[in-house]
Amino acid sequence: PPRVWLHRRDLKREAISSARIVRAPASSLRTGEPTVITILACALQPSRTVRRVLLFTLLFVDVGGIGSMVAAQTPAGGGAEGQRPQPVSTFVRRIHQDRRGHYWFGTNGDGILRWDGSKLESFSINEGFGGDAVRGIVEDEKGHLWFGTERGLTRYDGSSFVNFTKADGLAGDDVWALLIDRKGITWIGTTEGVSRFDGKAFTTFHLPESPPDPTRGVTGPRMVHCIMEDRRGRLWFATSGGAYVFDEGTLRNISEADGLCNDVVNCILEAKDGSIWFATHHNGVCRFDGTTFTHFGMDEGVKGTEAWDLFEDGRGNIWFPIENAGVYRYDGTSFDLLDETKGLTSNAIQCTF
Repeated sequence: PPRVWLHRRDLKREAISSARIVRAPASSLRTGEPTVITILACALQPSRTVRRVLLFTLLFVDVGGIGSMVAAQTPAGGGAEGQRPQPVSTFVRRIHQDRRGHYWFGTNGDGILRWDGSKLESFSINEGFGGDAVRGIVEDEKGHLWFGTERGLTRYDGSSFVNFTKADGLAGDDVWALLIDRKGITWIGTTEGVSRFDGKAFTTFHLPESPPDPTRGVTGPRMVHCIMEDRRGRLWFATSGGAYVFDEGTLRNISEADGLCNDVVNCILEAKDGSIWFATHHNGVCRFDGTTFTHFGMDEGVKGTEAWDLFEDGRGNIWFPIENAGVYRYDGTSFDLLDETKGLTSNAIQCTF
């Protein structure tokens, strides 16, 4: 029978030779009763060299979402096996592991979920959380967690939530990007522009307006989709007008005119080799080595055009999902597609971690 791999807080792995998956009581979400998250890619039976990527990166989370489930050892074929459990949330955009080893899942309409290795907890506006849709999660040097939502910015100090909005100086309430830079400054990208927070006050960081993209569900001339800081301390902003790079007081734009594969940029990643990767909305992914751009498309074995996310694992493999195609892994030479035919629960992937 397929082996179900479970992740524990101490990073050890256990295998259950056969399992019966049943829905946990709804009360367990807040009462602390034990629950187990079953990995979406468990049927792949990954090799040891890539298992960490599959357990975390391939926690992806697809439109099937994360369920509150219990895995119990049972003879094969017994019990209520084969029934798909009721998901806690059907849409997860962001995944973050904090310094304590806890996992946080930012949903698209159900607030934030926390997995501490033994129980899954849910926080919503009813518990003081700022919004329903979570598009960014970062952690500061004090261990405080920051969440970007459709209703502003939320800070969690381990015991309570504090919410910030336009009334506090934020550029806009609809937050889509978060970054804490090497100086401790928090950068917030919204549908109405960019803000910086130094721990005391918000200030606006001005970017040129970009043409809105009508094919996106949410768009606007000042919208920022992603903010990234590279090893040189340069800040990169992903917009629908290309990428902007802020370097020692100078702001410059990188666009299709410079070789960028598409101006509508969803995500930017600096790889360990120093190259910059771009996930775009209409022309897949491309890589910039500091001099030239390389586009990866059909000729290289990448099907589809809408890329939302980028991730690099510990071995230097680059992972990215393509809309309704699954997720690709690039090992520096070739691309390998993981999709429903290889055991993935769904080809609709939003996030890798």
